[in-house]
Amino acid sequence: MPVTAYPALAAAGFRRYSAYRAATAAGALANTVFGAVKAAVLTGTVVAAGGSVAGYGVAQAATFAWLSQALLAPVSVFADDRLARRVRTGDVAVDLARPVDPQLAAWADDLGRAAFQLLPRGLPPLLVGALTTGLVLPPEPAGYLLGCASLVLGVSVSFALRWAVNLTAFWLIDVRGVLLLYTVCATVLTGLAVPVAWFPPWLAALAAATPFPSVLQAPADVFTGVVTGAAALRVVAVQTAWLVVVLAAGRLLLAAGSRRLVVQGG
Repeated sequence: MPVTAYPALAAAGFRRYSAYRAATAAGALANTVFGAVKAAVLTGTVVAAGGSVAGYGVAQAATFAWLSQALLAPVSVFADDRLARRVRTGDVAVDLARPVDPQLAAWADDLGRAAFQLLPRGLPPLLVGALTTGLVLPPEPAGYLLGCASLVLGVSVSFALRWAVNLTAFWLIDVRGVLLLYTVCATVLTGLAVPVAWFPPWLAALAAATPFPSVLQAPADVFTGVVTGAAALRVVAVQTAWLVVVLAAGRLLLAAGSRRLVVQGG
């Protein structure tokens, strides 16, 4: 199938998720409410610490709170079990028989999902944040371009991780435990709860050894200006490296799982 099929799959993903308008509105409200709570907690922590914590001032902390809630749905921090269910029922055999690369097709679909959720799920928290605490955003267009590149990479790393986790269904009868462990790790190590820079040294080192900060912390840091210039370029380079590594791991898991599926008779 030609390469043009993948943009079509991304467009189909955009249309499919745009059908869930009530769920989108409810999610936007929840993100905004939690953004307000998080902004109050993080800014209060910065004030109590004397006005700065690991390079975050009050304005940066508030912006991080709103931005992390705005990006929560587009980057899809939490994993679902859609692919795992298809593996468990055997429907994945249909995916493997289609004239497209299964991983690339799923990636395109996920990018379409993220593109839809970016505005209706991401804009409300940012608007409320701008009206209440104010936002610190890049002063020049180059900052937004680099931030957008970091965001696309964050969505892609998240997809690659969720894809790999779901593929464990080839070997496990029930993946709920794996998905729960993934959700706990993602909640902490992506910086969703608090910025990774605020972690104790041992936990920050652990986070840095995983791809999780590339999902949410990296684009948030670029957009808020916590990292700029060469440091921002290094962040994007790290995201790119993790994307290559996790995608490759997913391809290996898919190849191994496909052989197991054939051995079991489909």
